[in-house]
Amino acid sequence: MSKEDDFQSILENGISFGRGGERRNPNEGKVKTKAKKKQYVTGAHGSGSARQKAKYREQRANRRHK
Repeated sequence: MSKEDDFQSILENGISFGRGGERRNPNEGKVKTKAKKKQYVTGAHGSGSARQKAKYREQRANRRHK
């Protein structure tokens, strides 16, 4: 290719300085967790340890509300 062809292709297509390749899914690699869902926070899903943790969370939340 000549310099004029390079220049013309740059004018038509532009220059990309970003990363090349395919776009990635923003949720890729993230761990899905149930820890923040309401049933788990309140201990309503049946697990004894979850009920106990919910009790401790409630006590902690109510410490300053006397």
